[in-house]
Amino acid sequence: MDAAFDIVIVGAGMAGASLAAAIGARANARVLLLEAEEHPGYHATGRSAAFWTESYGGPGVKPLTTASGPLLRDLGVLTPRGALTIGRAGQEGEVAAFAARYRAVGVEIDLLDRAGIEARVPNLRADWTSGALEPSTCDIDVAALHQHYLGQAHRHGVPLWCRAGLLAAERTTSGWSLALADGRRVTAGVLVNAAGAWADPVARLAGLGPLGIAPYRRTVAQLAVEGPVPDDLPLVLDVAGCFYFKPESGRLWLSPHDETPSAPCDAAPEEIDVALAVDRFEQVVDWPVRRVEHRWAGLRSFAPDRLPVYGFAPQDAAFFWFAGQGGFGIQTAPAAADLAARLLMGEGHGGVDPAAYSPARFG
Repeated sequence: MDAAFDIVIVGAGMAGASLAAAIGARANARVLLLEAEEHPGYHATGRSAAFWTESYGGPGVKPLTTASGPLLRDLGVLTPRGALTIGRAGQEGEVAAFAARYRAVGVEIDLLDRAGIEARVPNLRADWTSGALEPSTCDIDVAALHQHYLGQAHRHGVPLWCRAGLLAAERTTSGWSLALADGRRVTAGVLVNAAGAWADPVARLAGLGPLGIAPYRRTVAQLAVEGPVPDDLPLVLDVAGCFYFKPESGRLWLSPHDETPSAPCDAAPEEIDVALAVDRFEQVVDWPVRRVEHRWAGLRSFAPDRLPVYGFAPQDAAFFWFAGQGGFGIQTAPAAADLAARLLMGEGHGGVDPAAYSPARFG
């Protein structure tokens, strides 16, 4: 006999785990969390060099980031870092426009001249002349946050089934009959799509049209550089979006800020992207690179308008989207999970307006 659940969540990364915890905390619903891999968080969640910064993801994502800050602080998963967006000579207008754009939505940003950015980034090369500092930016302990949500879901009675990817979803009069990769079958009143890079394939399995949620590969390399990396170095980003780097346990984490279209997969870094990252880094600071110690890649998934997708599918009230969270799904996890849980349970939406994130916006 099939096991019966009110809500089945596909995907146990940060999205699925946070939503399972949020539902479990407020409802007496039978909830199941499914994970295709041997361990949850294997893909995007486990490969993120995450930070909490209110300008990341754009003004449309900012309300979710801001609303998530207090809980992330209360959980003790934030470490102050600061973020510095820098520009070359001739890009002063772009840096000023960046600052103005986010000041307009309430982000604290200070414009800095050459002396100001050089004081924060030692051995900065001469052609970098302006910057915008976000002092509130913090590092996020991704593993601790993910484990908090998994633990909270478990305490609320939500089982986690690993190696149980979704193979088939048949619509019934009362919801769904689901076939899983481990051979089990379950029924669900509502199917929640928190499958990250696999969000559109899950929708197809359920007989729904995809939304165009596309995965993109992002590369990160860990470098050992000549001399110590300053502990108080801010997260440093290029105003043109060509790199970012930050310290991590005496080493440096560096990305070329790449977005390479990819099929949903176990992403691996390309040597050319690592080489590109190192080349761009060497154009910013005079810190000789001794070696690349580690490299990895993850997939970030975006809807066509680059905003997340939260809500019931317009064509099927038993299918709920919780996907398209790009590279900002970790920094927005508390507010996003609370909003989605409220929508699922028919509550008021709280402090974040869900209209901008509704799947109905795609027609």
